[in-house]
Amino acid sequence: MNGVNVSSGGVRVVWICEKIGTKHQRLLRLEEKLKNKKFKLSEEQIKLLEKFNPEFRERYIETIYTGYLVSIDTFMVGHLKGIGKVYLQTVIDCNSCHVWGRLYTNKLPVTAVQVMNNDVLPFFEKHDVKVKNVLPDNGREYCGRPDLHPFELFLQLEEIEHRTTKVRRPQSNGFVERMHRTLLDEHFRIKGREKFYESLSEMQEDLEKYLEHYNNKRVHQGRNMKGRTPFQVFIEEAPKEEGEGGTAA
Repeated sequence: MNGVNVSSGGVRVVWICEKIGTKHQRLLRLEEKLKNKKFKLSEEQIKLLEKFNPEFRERYIETIYTGYLVSIDTFMVGHLKGIGKVYLQTVIDCNSCHVWGRLYTNKLPVTAVQVMNNDVLPFFEKHDVKVKNVLPDNGREYCGRPDLHPFELFLQLEEIEHRTTKVRRPQSNGFVERMHRTLLDEHFRIKGREKFYESLSEMQEDLEKYLEHYNNKRVHQGRNMKGRTPFQVFIEEAPKEEGEGGTAA
């Protein structure tokens, strides 16, 4: 190839064909290569992958072990023809970055209860881990009179402490906010160009496939991830004995 000149446009075409046309795609490819072939990253690569991780910018949030702090938030995905607005209830364990997501056509308190009761808590119980604290924002689907509000009552019943973000400070719930950006860039925008959805169940099925890969197959970098998948961190950093969580807190 000596003496052969390639234009910047030609390089760009090759990148697009290889699906590495954006910085985001190139970081994904780097993560994939790191998983399959162990090699040493440069300091610059490590910094980029750390910033790519949802938990990087939220270092001030205290996450001691799996289940210590779980964040939840509502995100409007868009409109589905014939159905209307589509909302995503996203839940993330802040220690392991393990994510759950459920799509709904509204953002009522009952949807927050459903995703916690049907998806999140059964997963924790399956692995003998208890959720200690839940951090939502101050939306009406999460906050209200403790003796009347469905989500407030649910947390009381499950003996989970309800924390809230500071008013008008959504970045206080930055773990899940960053996850929404990741879901947009890596899943919803891509699928929106590739597929015409006719039902919420179709969207949910594809979302679950993405989350299966994100949680169980994709390695992450960052202060706590260290080249592990979210599920690996979830298991490896779960309290080992009953009562350990209380001691750690």
